[in-house]
Amino acid sequence: MGTHIMNDRPFSSPLNAADGDRRRGYEDEDTDERASGDSIKTQIDQIQKFAGFSIGLSSIFAEQVLSHPCIVLRRQCQVHHNGEWYHVTPFTLFQVLINLQRHQGMTTMWKGIGSVFVVRGIFMVSETVISELTPLPKEISRHSSLKKYGEHLLLKALSTVVTTPFFAASLIETIQSDIASEKPGILDCVKEGLTRVFGWGMPQTTRLLPVWRLILPTVAYQLSHYIITSIAQFTVTSTIRSEQQELRDHSVDVGDTGRSVYEIYFPDLLATFTGNVLADLMLYPLETVLHRMYVQGTRTIIDNTDLGTGVLPISTGYEGFVDCFKCILLEEGPFGFYKGFGALVLQYALHAAILKMAKYLFEKLSHELSPRRRRHPTPQRMSSNETPYTLYGQRRYTRATSKYQP
Repeated sequence: MGTHIMNDRPFSSPLNAADGDRRRGYEDEDTDERASGDSIKTQIDQIQKFAGFSIGLSSIFAEQVLSHPCIVLRRQCQVHHNGEWYHVTPFTLFQVLINLQRHQGMTTMWKGIGSVFVVRGIFMVSETVISELTPLPKEISRHSSLKKYGEHLLLKALSTVVTTPFFAASLIETIQSDIASEKPGILDCVKEGLTRVFGWGMPQTTRLLPVWRLILPTVAYQLSHYIITSIAQFTVTSTIRSEQQELRDHSVDVGDTGRSVYEIYFPDLLATFTGNVLADLMLYPLETVLHRMYVQGTRTIIDNTDLGTGVLPISTGYEGFVDCFKCILLEEGPFGFYKGFGALVLQYALHAAILKMAKYLFEKLSHELSPRRRRHPTPQRMSSNETPYTLYGQRRYTRATSKYQP
């Protein structure tokens, strides 16, 4: 029995014990390195997300603020029905901009910018409230059913109906001349929108179109703009994502499989830019007609876009959308629908420059963070069949023979 017990006991020696301690030390060191690598990777990912979100948000804000003068000038040209200069190209607008800045200052080109953000906020709030009170979905995906798509578009239509009077009031604030009108407050567009709905305090004239006659063409325009933009965004994003995935699949650098900050954020900015360009180009004539209808009968005075000096009142007598379309075509010709188109070209040229700057920042950030990720790879866990020799290049330990080999 004593012999049997001695044979069942594992073989041990001071040499094997020391080697076992050394092996446990290697495993502890491997665990520490792996934890350190995971911590560094997490920090880099957090930096990427924060920096990418900041660059994307800054570029969107810059687009809205810096392009607002182009929007102001474009809308003034669209409602100027007696204008001799159509400004279809951007070259004829430079002298107008110089004259406006010389006589009224640069701030005149940013008039109404506060109301633009207020109207967007009203649209977002109304969309959220309607979505909460009804089963209409606020978000959809490419896997959604046709019924979900229809309900989502219905939600957009209802939100547009709520926002239409406020959008008309915001348009007036962006086109009225500063030297012939009082400067409105930030929330004045809300008050003007409500008074236009209920008729309280509005100068009622025979030429003022009621809100209910503006709703249908406005909903048609907004839904068309949204559909065109969404299709273009999905197409551009899907194409770029597929190309990026193919490049990662064929990449030689297998140690860096994560997406860079450029790959994460820039495709969405490019897709949004492309969608807005296509939608604005295709719907520009419809936008011109809508703006003429919004401003009719409001006694608005705009800057003279022919010379950039002086002011002139807007006095039209359109009976509705169809009548406005026919009058523009007969009196101003086909190019009458594209008055101020040069300002749209300037606007998206500025957008393209900002997008180019955002692309440079994304690439620079990706270049700075990617080497750090590669310099601190996550250590691989040692399998049960591997030995400290294969990982650390030191003395060999053979499990099969349980012998220590120098």
